[in-house]
Amino acid sequence: MLAAVPPVYGLYSSFYPVLLYTFFGTSRHISIGTFAVISLMIGSVAVREAPDSMFYVPPANGSNASAVLDVEARDARRVQVAVVLTTLVGVIQFVLGLLRFGFVAIYLTEPLVRGFTTAASVHVVISQLKYLLGVRTQRFSGPLSAIYSVKAVLCDITSTNVSTLILGLACFVFLFAIKDLNERFKKRLPIPIPGEIIVVIVSTGVSYGMSLSEDYKVDVVGKIPTGLLPPTAPEFSLLPGLVADSFAVAVVGFSMGISLAKTFALKHGYSVDGNQELIALGLCNFISSFFQTFAITCSMSRSLVQESTGGKTQIAGLLGSLLVLLVVVAVGFVFQPLPQTALAAIIMVNLLGMFKQFRDIPTLWRNSRIELAIWLVAFAASVLLGLDYGLLAAIAFAILTVVYRTQSPESAILGHVPGTGLYCDVDQYEEAAEYDGIKIFLYNSSIYFANSELYVNALKKKTGVNPETLQAARKAQKKQRGKANGNPRAPLKVVSPEERGVTHEVLSYDNAEKEQGNGRLGDRLSEPVSEEAVFLEPLGHVHSIVLDWTPVSFMDSVGAKAIKQVGPCVLDPGLGVR
Repeated sequence: MLAAVPPVYGLYSSFYPVLLYTFFGTSRHISIGTFAVISLMIGSVAVREAPDSMFYVPPANGSNASAVLDVEARDARRVQVAVVLTTLVGVIQFVLGLLRFGFVAIYLTEPLVRGFTTAASVHVVISQLKYLLGVRTQRFSGPLSAIYSVKAVLCDITSTNVSTLILGLACFVFLFAIKDLNERFKKRLPIPIPGEIIVVIVSTGVSYGMSLSEDYKVDVVGKIPTGLLPPTAPEFSLLPGLVADSFAVAVVGFSMGISLAKTFALKHGYSVDGNQELIALGLCNFISSFFQTFAITCSMSRSLVQESTGGKTQIAGLLGSLLVLLVVVAVGFVFQPLPQTALAAIIMVNLLGMFKQFRDIPTLWRNSRIELAIWLVAFAASVLLGLDYGLLAAIAFAILTVVYRTQSPESAILGHVPGTGLYCDVDQYEEAAEYDGIKIFLYNSSIYFANSELYVNALKKKTGVNPETLQAARKAQKKQRGKANGNPRAPLKVVSPEERGVTHEVLSYDNAEKEQGNGRLGDRLSEPVSEEAVFLEPLGHVHSIVLDWTPVSFMDSVGAKAIKQVGPCVLDPGLGVR
């Protein structure tokens, strides 16, 4: 339903990939198979590439009767699109795994993923409204598809099938109650109550016994082919238009899988290999696509159920896939009367937990406004632009926040905390005291092209030293002294360090302890000082600037040039920078 393909293809996707992951995966607890977010992304692509408008057949006799939708041709085309997309996803994941690109998941920061999955849940719920109400509306894809879908449902709400709505609401309330009971009494229950299985069995029985499809026009699953399909090659002519979408599905699918796999690995004391997980998912998607499956990843709800029922290896997943095989080859026809509204209720109830992620907003507001902005942009962009463009917009915004943070880091003047080896921000710590005539400047970022000018400006502002003004004053001082001696080129009178009261070296705390025992400045010269530096008296009260580059992890050529250009100015006679 979410992937816009007949339900039996969901069964195929729950069999082949699970079987393959048993041999190639490294996680012992995650449950591989269909997942709502990935299914919805595939469905949006399938609807875009094979919209209903392509498959309306005009009346054969040329009458004025309305055109008829060829459902079989439409579904066949959408299956082709989903299969080709899955093939591409598998290739991308496999190649990235071979190239050791398992680290790409770190660019999907947690606020981004949670905002994105919350938006995906909104899309899923909106897509299920028509099944819950029993109305027939067009399926939309692309930007503003969520708004168009809601509008279509509201415009057709007067056509609601009351029987469908009552059955759907009954299933929804029952599942919600079972979920609440499982949560409250999970320590007392040996296994969770299988509410979904109960709903499927009971609703199928009621639908069959009361002939809901024939007598009450309730939409049901319909024909489920018996047996497995033979392997066939994907329709590769569709490849060019699906490359961008396949990248989005590949990255989201991997990030979902690896994040959950790492969570279980940490909980149970083992490790997972991100690169091998990429290879495993790639093989699962690529090989399975030849058997008419669509892209898969892990499901949080199924994984939690598998863990809570005692599953400790992928043998549990293998057993589950064998049960799916039994349904496909033997008892699939039993579920043909299953009402679609019951499936919609199951999907919507299982997504309620995703909406709890809205609680992130007040937490992020208190802790990090930038991460809150990432969450909100990921959510809003994915709801309004669609999941594919929304994800790209969210990633781009997250990268921009990294640039912003490096452009606007904190800078401070440090002072020594007496009796310790600590140097702290003098604006935040009252006990931190500066040394006379010395400014210790800290900049909490690396220095590169995007912030090199900002670094220089922050240095000027914090230290109170303007290199250009200082250099001009030095020239005026030289000129004045030259005139006073009657010769502009005459050497200046030597002023000893003692007479000037200037220290030419800042000792580190450890060295200062060794030299004087109190961490204060020494009065000796540790390196030769130019003759001009001795001749000239210092301008202002600052005679030395210490640049603390502890947080600087790298510096590019632009940053180095900026420091080099500042150097001749601030390294003027009488002012030292270390």
